[in-house]
Amino acid sequence: MINNRRSTAVIRGLLAATVLLGTVVAPGAPARADEETPAGPPRVELVLDVSGSMRARDIDGRSRISVAQQAFNEVVDALPEETQLGIRVLGATYKGKDKKVGCQDTQQIVPVGPVDRTQAKAAVATLRPTGFTPVGLALRSAAEDLGSGATARRIVLITDGEDTCAPPDPCEVARELAAQGTKLVVDTLGLAPDEKVRRQLLCIAGATGGTYTAAQSADELTGRIKQLVDRARDTYTAAPAVVGGSARCPDAPLLAPGVYTDRERFSEHRWYRVPVRAGQELRASVSIALDRPVAPDHGVLLRATAPDGRELVRGVDAGSGRTDVVSAGLRWSADADAEDADEARDADDAEGGETPAPGGVDAAPTTVCLVVSNAFAPRPGTRATPGMPIELTVDVVASSPAPAGPDLGRGWWLLVLLTLAGLATGLVAGLLTRWWVATWREN
Repeated sequence: MINNRRSTAVIRGLLAATVLLGTVVAPGAPARADEETPAGPPRVELVLDVSGSMRARDIDGRSRISVAQQAFNEVVDALPEETQLGIRVLGATYKGKDKKVGCQDTQQIVPVGPVDRTQAKAAVATLRPTGFTPVGLALRSAAEDLGSGATARRIVLITDGEDTCAPPDPCEVARELAAQGTKLVVDTLGLAPDEKVRRQLLCIAGATGGTYTAAQSADELTGRIKQLVDRARDTYTAAPAVVGGSARCPDAPLLAPGVYTDRERFSEHRWYRVPVRAGQELRASVSIALDRPVAPDHGVLLRATAPDGRELVRGVDAGSGRTDVVSAGLRWSADADAEDADEARDADDAEGGETPAPGGVDAAPTTVCLVVSNAFAPRPGTRATPGMPIELTVDVVASSPAPAGPDLGRGWWLLVLLTLAGLATGLVAGLLTRWWVATWREN
């Protein structure tokens, strides 16, 4: 059973993850994603299911629609001023039985724009559960409502049931939107613990890189809200910068720390370069959005190599045996190469050879080649173009020192003291036991 407070918190968490601003990287090296001018304020559209099933009174004795309305009111009050919000509903007006007519029942009741809290609340307050559930059509229409351009956009779909009107199938619509490279993310929230609904909402969210949330227990709800709050706090303020990886390292774009987006075809390798100085550590991660049907066994591999092809490190999931990997990450410190160079210099000194330049903060940066590879295979009839959306995050920070071996430090004194105390306790216990046995025998 989920109550109004839980739904309110989950919806607030989903909407809190919407502050993503668009940008496109201009030609140049290194490309930067964190210094671009934001393309515009975040644009969000709430898509609310108002079909007949929302009349069910199974949330603390209240109807699902009344809980959603109260939750939405609280979310609207908490929205940042710069957010441009729109509202679209489905199944809200047609009361008849003609499915052909009912499956066209979706309207935008508040246009996307600066938040008018009074207008938004009034529009939602008048909604009454009525008709069918054309989720696919509503998603396609919501994408049109949000428009195009460089600004990242987000749809928050709140529903308690699966689409009853396909075609268009909502999963196919989500894949269609993702394949267009529209910087559109769909987050889904299920108000009913139904397996078919869960699968459909997971499919919609996964295709666009969004999130799916179902509040079925207090523990699940608490954990998910914490994740959403952390995501909202850590979300970058610019949308991923568009970058084009190359087929080999020498031709790859040079990247500065930031978040980038690209597209990769099935079983392709795409290369990027990152400069890393001694005393610095490269941290990189990549994820691929499944915007179309693929074979069940697949994987993503992220590797860092030297320009000469020598592998430096590979993603943490490499060799794990998993066959469902859609993301990977790695860490590599330039100090490792500096130590190798120092060892080579010492060896050359001993042999009278040439001395390579020592590592250090003043040395020239090491160019690290990042290569993103995938082992995805399309299902029969699945299109191969355009490539699947990938998001690459690059960061360069001060090196974290490797942990030293176990060392008790002053704990040695405590260990000695405990050992002596144990010996003394054993000795006393032994003496008392012998005394007790001797006394028992005499009696």
